[in-house]
Amino acid sequence: MLTLILIGLVGGFVTAISPCVLPVLPLVFLSGGVPATPGETTPARRRRPYAVMAGLVLSFSLITLFGTLVLGALPLPKDIIRWVGLVVLLLLGAAMMFPAVQDLLERPFARVGQRQVGARSGFLLGLALGAVYVPCAGPVLAAITVAGATQRIGAETVALAVAFAVGTAIPLLFFALAGQRITERVRAFRKRQRRVRFVAGLTFVVLAFGLTFNLTDVLQRSVPDYTARVNKAIAGADLGGVLGGGNGELRRCAALPSTALADCGPAPEVSGIQQWLNTPDGAPLTKKSLAGKVVLVDFWAYSCINCHRAIEHVNAWHEKYASQGLVVIGVHSPEYAFEHELRNVRAGAERLGIKYPIALDNEFTTWDNFSNNAWPTEYLIDAEGRVRHVAVGEGNYADRESLIRQLLTDARPGAQLPPATDVPDDTPTVRLTSEIGLGAGRTYALANGSLSEGTHRFTYPSQLVPGQFALDGTWNVGRESLTSEGNAGIKLNFFARDVHLNVGGSGTVTATVDGKTTTHKISGAPNIYRLVTGSAPREGVVTVTLSPGLSAYSFTFG
Repeated sequence: MLTLILIGLVGGFVTAISPCVLPVLPLVFLSGGVPATPGETTPARRRRPYAVMAGLVLSFSLITLFGTLVLGALPLPKDIIRWVGLVVLLLLGAAMMFPAVQDLLERPFARVGQRQVGARSGFLLGLALGAVYVPCAGPVLAAITVAGATQRIGAETVALAVAFAVGTAIPLLFFALAGQRITERVRAFRKRQRRVRFVAGLTFVVLAFGLTFNLTDVLQRSVPDYTARVNKAIAGADLGGVLGGGNGELRRCAALPSTALADCGPAPEVSGIQQWLNTPDGAPLTKKSLAGKVVLVDFWAYSCINCHRAIEHVNAWHEKYASQGLVVIGVHSPEYAFEHELRNVRAGAERLGIKYPIALDNEFTTWDNFSNNAWPTEYLIDAEGRVRHVAVGEGNYADRESLIRQLLTDARPGAQLPPATDVPDDTPTVRLTSEIGLGAGRTYALANGSLSEGTHRFTYPSQLVPGQFALDGTWNVGRESLTSEGNAGIKLNFFARDVHLNVGGSGTVTATVDGKTTTHKISGAPNIYRLVTGSAPREGVVTVTLSPGLSAYSFTFG
């Protein structure tokens, strides 16, 4: 818990001093320096910066924790919370500029007294800033969002979200207090309070419009992201594992050597499944049908490149040992929204040649039953229904096959097993560039600015460091993806043997590396396409162009 709190505090502090905060800094500065409203006491005015930060911490925490869940349950646009925040900022600015507007807004609160209204206006401003500020959250927000999507909002997730919000509020409170001290000490501010309030209100209105139409992106892109390395280090922390909670026995088994069988307790249920594939008439597998069988439960997602490499081995084990008593269950738990669609999963499974049963775990029920937190993860269950081994990630396939053979022999003493499989192990043996998400809520590696939802135009920067990408042209930025608005480009600095792009739609993708250009025809649901192929990992730069309408979700590496 302490580790999560420290990560949250550091992540929030770094975000609050990063370029993405620049558009809201004037609002924070003025929130503490705006002259008092009529009837507002001096102590109440001095407490206003703290009220603003309290509102920001509350709204930021609630939005990051529950925003995805609430919006997913309601027929509302996914960016409705940000729009509400912008409208509130606009109204507060108009109230500062025109006393009549202020009287109109405060009329419903007349019974609570003017002093309380003054305090509540600062808190309301904080609530609005928290809503507008959400796109800046970076890797820590991504971890919280995944926890929310998998319905794992527990004490650890709450602690991380609140710590992040507090870490954000600390430097922002400094700016608010600085604004307050300046207006108190400079005589011109004290003598011209009415003008100061008007100018402050006008600033709120201008910045609200700037944020609405994404005009502030020019400012954000013009300042180098001097916090990128820190954000990358934070993203490397195993937040998903720490937030996973759940079955301690399974987590302990995941840390055991790859050659060891252990007793990890009874196997959790495969339940809450929306659809079964590759079973007779789509019927579910039951405990009765699995009795006496050795079972391999593999958590995967069809657009996960790590899963692709692992599935080559899982397919071979199914083909080799199904007749010997092995049952493979591929539990498909979606990483992206498009992976919830049955037709997309079915097509992805066909491309990968999967013949074993697939369980669509769209609500993450089985994921939670197993306390899972990564793709791919395999759980090996013996004929008595007990988990004997947990393997997270890629590699050690020969060891895992040896354990499968051992359990099959234990279940059927004297049985003659066929020779072991000989599928090559393509697991990378050196540290490659980490997977890079391309949506506004999934990336921290953009070199030329920050991403917020909406349509934006980008220009390639002069330099690109390893592990970063840059955009060129016009893109429609979504939460999970980038959609080309007209032959838009992506430049990526990578260290890998192979570079893959998860992309969907209809059109073409061209990739240029080392002066050679390849063209890839894209059609249908998002899928992984290999853009760069090599014989060994190396550093390089690939320039990718997407025709209009194509949506790119992530880069993965091998």
